[in-house]
Amino acid sequence: MNLEGRKVIVNKSSEQLFQMLKNPEDYKHLMPDSLTSFEHREDGFKFGLKGMPEVALKIAELVEGQKVVLKSASSSLDFSLTGNISPVNENQTEVQLLFDGNFNPFIKMMVEKPLQNFLNALTDKLEQL
Repeated sequence: MNLEGRKVIVNKSSEQLFQMLKNPEDYKHLMPDSLTSFEHREDGFKFGLKGMPEVALKIAELVEGQKVVLKSASSSLDFSLTGNISPVNENQTEVQLLFDGNFNPFIKMMVEKPLQNFLNALTDKLEQL
């Protein structure tokens, strides 16, 4: 299952945005208003949203100034969340979030809409930076 957030322009340099997205603690500021818990670690973070189970993510790949990939920290869930970063100018950066998950059809049907809403909420928060 592949989901795409919309491309948005953030008023930060690509390096500033990359530094923020590679820091697990900074994701708390991007979470939707329905956030119920957030715990950061050195290599990732765990969060809970109202009406959804807690999810743990770890930083899996960093491409300096271009991409941050987060993967599920649970072996029972196979998914990743990628932030693609493209500089527009020295003070603005285009970013797009991509979700890639390997779920069975039943799970996909249950999680597709909430995940798209989650991606949209993260994108909205990024756009406000």
